[in-house]
Order: sequence, then C-alpha cells, then structure tokens
Amino acid sequence: MRPSTPYNVQPLRTNDQALMEGLLTLFGEAFEDRPTYNGNRPSAAYYEKLLGSDYFIALVALKGNEVVGGLAAYELKKFEQERSEVYIYDLAVAAGHRREGIATALIQVLRQMAAARGAYVVFVQADLGDDPAIALYTKLGVREDVLHFDIAVSNQNHS
Repeated sequence: MRPSTPYNVQPLRTNDQALMEGLLTLFGEAFEDRPTYNGNRPSAAYYEKLLGSDYFIALVALKGNEVVGGLAAYELKKFEQERSEVYIYDLAVAAGHRREGIATALIQVLRQMAAARGAYVVFVQADLGDDPAIALYTKLGVREDVLHFDIAVSNQNHS
C-alpha cells in the first residue's frame, strides 16, 4: 500500500478567493513572470464569477495552508459533437516541492473531473526546452507536434 501523500489536491470553489490568490502567486514565481500574475489582480467579484463558472477549473495542491502546486484549465464545448475537451492553461509546482508527484496528482484529479463532465480528452502545450514538462506529459499522454500562433485581437498598425 502506498503511503499517504503529504499534500491535498482540491478544486477551487466560488469562496476560495484566497487560495486563488495563492495560486497566482505560485504561477508568478514558478514562471518567473510576477508582473503578469501579480501586477493587476482581478477583483473579488471577478474571482467569484470565474470560480463559479462552468468552464473554468482551478486545482491546488496544499501542504497545510500553503499552495505548493496548482493548475488552471478550461472546458471547451465542441460544436461537431456533444462533448468537450479540457485544456490545461497553466500548471506549476513550487520549486521546493518538485519531484513529489504533485503535478501528476493534479492532472489525475483533472482527468477525473473531465470524465465526470463528459470530456473526451485533456490536452496541454509545453514549450520546447521545458524538458521536465515534456517528460511529464509524455509519461501521461500522446505527443503531437503542432505550431502555436498568437493573433492580435485588433490590427494595431493602421497605415
């Protein structure tokens, strides 16, 4: 029998705004991008609406009251069939808590939630050179080599 893990994975609910703040702090540190994740935090009303929605999923791994890992995902309803996909937008584990199975545990909980929602797949992107993420996702899924493009929402060049 496997010993119990020293962390607890849980989904965030509408009233878990403090944990959402902890998750954003973790993402800012793990991705070395504090301005994006900590510079202009949403309001409490925004968090309440987001965490109460049926399309956003946030999971945290807690050791005591400390957020040591987490992920943010979106359920994407498909149009060609009555099913959905779940996209992992961000996933991180605090530097001092890596190699403890936290990322895998987060993904396993998400897989269960996705199945309960009727999703047929969970998918995620990894950056070239992010070898730990690529190794994790390779262990759990099938790799597809695709190109990713960011398209501006408006044409900033009005010549």
